[in-house]
Amino acid sequence: MSQETTTVPLSLDEAGVFRVAETRVSLDSVIYAFEEGATPVEIVQQYPTLDLAAIYSVIGYYLQNRAEVQEYLEQRKIQRREVRDEIETRFNPNGLRERLLARTR
Repeated sequence: MSQETTTVPLSLDEAGVFRVAETRVSLDSVIYAFEEGATPVEIVQQYPTLDLAAIYSVIGYYLQNRAEVQEYLEQRKIQRREVRDEIETRFNPNGLRERLLARTR
């Protein structure tokens, strides 16, 4: 049996988002699913581009580095809020459905 260590399959994209196993699935998505009670198998079923070994590795990393990952997730939450606010400032969502329906008439 080999005592080889494995690396956690996370990569940082150009936007500063951690992605799992060179896919578009974010670390955020996997951790939120896990925190909501999803098992690794259920997470793989939800994100079929991932494999089970990658999910177990990412969850293991999270459990060993919970404070660091939680800090990252809080920063991502702030970023998402800022982007949402900017979009809503530029494009008023109030009455959007009615405006779209009016275009089809």
